[in-house]
Amino acid sequence: MNENLRIAVVGATGVVGREVVSTLFDREVSAEQLTLLASERSAGEELDYGEETLEVEKVSAESFRGMGLVLLATPAEASRSLAHQAQAAGAWVVDVSSAFRADGAVPLVLPGFNSELLETNFKGRVVALPSAVTTALACILEPLRQAFGVAQVQVTAMMGVSSAGNAGVRELEQQTAALLSGRDPESHTFPQRVGFNLVPQVRPFLANSPWTEEEAGWTLECARLFAPRGEVPVVAGTAVQVPTFHGHGLSLQVRLKKPAPVEQARAALKGAPALKVLDSPGEKVYPMPSLVTADPTVHVGRLRSFPQAPEWLTLFATVDNAGRGAALNLVEAGLRLAARPS
Repeated sequence: MNENLRIAVVGATGVVGREVVSTLFDREVSAEQLTLLASERSAGEELDYGEETLEVEKVSAESFRGMGLVLLATPAEASRSLAHQAQAAGAWVVDVSSAFRADGAVPLVLPGFNSELLETNFKGRVVALPSAVTTALACILEPLRQAFGVAQVQVTAMMGVSSAGNAGVRELEQQTAALLSGRDPESHTFPQRVGFNLVPQVRPFLANSPWTEEEAGWTLECARLFAPRGEVPVVAGTAVQVPTFHGHGLSLQVRLKKPAPVEQARAALKGAPALKVLDSPGEKVYPMPSLVTADPTVHVGRLRSFPQAPEWLTLFATVDNAGRGAALNLVEAGLRLAARPS
């Protein structure tokens, strides 16, 4: 990596931002190359970086001067303005929010899936990343597509509260404490109480639609990712906010284009480097959010099929939403993007 590359991490004090900083340290990026940025509320905080301590600065348009790479771990509303400011300053920009995922002029890149897009010429200097759920879906569906073809996917995504950042984590902590103390909890970050509850709404509903922005995003992002492969599976499902802190669980029903015995499907999944197959339910071995934290792979298990419908495959998967589903993608895409000629 170019030791003269200057990198700005925006949203450095958030759930994903902290993971990004940790990942950059693991990639041996020197502290001198990093500038940590956040909103005025978080400016002045200090984050450990190995044996050093880095102070977080308030982000502004001037923050991007001289930066070669800007990694945005910010909400969509902030990303829309910050990305354009960073691009205008001459930096490459990678954004993890939903701000640009539907923009056909902005590449949607999942490292390890379509990384080649980072080498192509495209308009502007901004790259978007898919959501954590879409990341897991793409990693699971691609080996099945190659082996059997995939026609349709039904997904129920059980999403940890860290998907809403630090505010989501705090709200679950506060609600849990309130409920255990016999007090009525307050809800601010989520539309309903999430403590000891399940909420079948993640992000707002689309205007005049029964689908939430989260659910509609999976359909759109999978279509963009798989379209160049000439085979776009129909992806639909329900997003559920669950009272866990980290990690997402996905219950999938996949309709294959040709029937596949479970043993063959398991073999196809085992051959994918992005996946880890945990499928010995008789020994109580299966994916769980508690196992996937800090693991760069997507965990897959509970594979089942039905003689009456041999083209359907049922499975369960988990993904580290802050790590594999966000921070690792940000860093991997960003460093590869920064390595290309200006």
